[in-house]
Amino acid sequence: MSKIPAFRPGYKAALKATTVAGLAAVMLATGIPARVAVSYADAVTVDAPQVASFADVVAAVSPAVVSVRVQSEAKPVSDERNFSFNFGGRGFDDLPDDHPLKRFFREFGGQDGLHGDRGPNRRFGDRGERRNRKGHLRPTSQGSGFFISEDGYIVTNNHVVNNGAAFTIVMNDGTELSATLVGKDSRTDLAVLKVDEKDKRKFTYVSFADDNKIRVGDWVVAVGNPFGLGGTVTAGIISARGRDIGSGPYDDYLQVDAAVNRGNSGGPTFNLSGEVVGINTAIFSPSGGNVGIAFAIPSSVAKGVVAELIKDGKVDRGWLGVQIQPVSRDIADSLGLADAAGALVVEPQADSPGAKAGIKKGDVITALEGEPVKSPRDLARRVADIKPGTDVDVVLWRDGKSQTVKVEIGTLAGEQIEASTGDEQVQPDDNGEQALADLGIAVTPSDEGLVVSSVDPDSEAGVRGLRSGDRIATVNNQPVSSADDVMSVIDSARKDGRSKALFQIETGDGSRFLALPIDEG
Repeated sequence: MSKIPAFRPGYKAALKATTVAGLAAVMLATGIPARVAVSYADAVTVDAPQVASFADVVAAVSPAVVSVRVQSEAKPVSDERNFSFNFGGRGFDDLPDDHPLKRFFREFGGQDGLHGDRGPNRRFGDRGERRNRKGHLRPTSQGSGFFISEDGYIVTNNHVVNNGAAFTIVMNDGTELSATLVGKDSRTDLAVLKVDEKDKRKFTYVSFADDNKIRVGDWVVAVGNPFGLGGTVTAGIISARGRDIGSGPYDDYLQVDAAVNRGNSGGPTFNLSGEVVGINTAIFSPSGGNVGIAFAIPSSVAKGVVAELIKDGKVDRGWLGVQIQPVSRDIADSLGLADAAGALVVEPQADSPGAKAGIKKGDVITALEGEPVKSPRDLARRVADIKPGTDVDVVLWRDGKSQTVKVEIGTLAGEQIEASTGDEQVQPDDNGEQALADLGIAVTPSDEGLVVSSVDPDSEAGVRGLRSGDRIATVNNQPVSSADDVMSVIDSARKDGRSKALFQIETGDGSRFLALPIDEG
């Protein structure tokens, strides 16, 4: 038998096939079943614990989540648009039909290009609606929302619908419905829309959860319309509670660690039971995009506000009418308070319920209706929840002792502020300047208190923010008009064993209190 070179192409494969075929023939001839198979290694698999899926929650709640599209009144734009272009001695109309510029203007400038009476065919977001050059409506914003009743009430953000004239609801199956604005509340950034009454269908809706049961670390799912991409789902956890982001006196946000972007505003954040724990309203982002920190209005806040908006179209809040600031440890020491808690009254507004009840600047509100006041934000939220016209007991700390006054809570007007301040800044007068070396400041008498003419930047007063031009109205709630008045009040405080004195400082930006050490020198 001749030897076949080992390097001959296909030799080994052919030999293997011949051998297998021969073996099969022998097995068939001898009655042995011919069951020959090539053995291969198994594919890689990992037997690991399965992570719970959000798919069931998403499938259940998605029909209740909608996109909200808003149109506003457009200002009339003149139809007289005369453009003059010259391309190498030729006008626009002389260009070939397939010229890139002509194609561009035909596509994006309407069929009449630069000369048409119909305006630009510009697209807004994902709507592709045309801008009306003769006024009327134009697309201005889009966001998210969700049904809270089977008859078509929808919750979203105030900033989504603000200044809107027409509203379109896009359901997760693409169905578009007209809606009207029922009511909105700028202070909590909530709004309610209602699907056109002509639509008699029953909608899938969701309910509010008890967010007091939500814990930091719990899983949540956000569903919304980021960047116009309707029906987008992201997941994360509750990363903090009670966040104050400086948007208003009622800040009490849930912080959500999930991918929330522009267009998610007004959309719901669900727990794993499919209940709404919060309404997405803001993100923390240096760049404008998602960095994993979002803020949601708690369902406990939203539930009450939404109910009032549906009932009355507005929210009636209680009003005390005082400007307040936190009580720091230094301020508490200066007033003889055991705890750095409560709300320090900077200024009661004229003719406000607080002023009529006798609340004065320098008072510390320590309790409301028998419950301790933790902070100014706590007081503001609790007063807002009181029905206007209700008489309440307000506990004050004044002149080193506690007293109670009864206040009839008023009604907070549409955009009413808690108090009015803003006295004009008085410039110092070099004549008669008197030194308060122990405090590191120099003052000049004026018609209303003392003007700070200089501050030692290394003193406690300088470090704590006192500046030249600031006016000292009171010290320990006692009016002062000279350096001697200040020293008299300070000496009295020292005799009472206090280490700090409370200065009421007024500037062009308003009034504030500052606690300064009185043993410096």
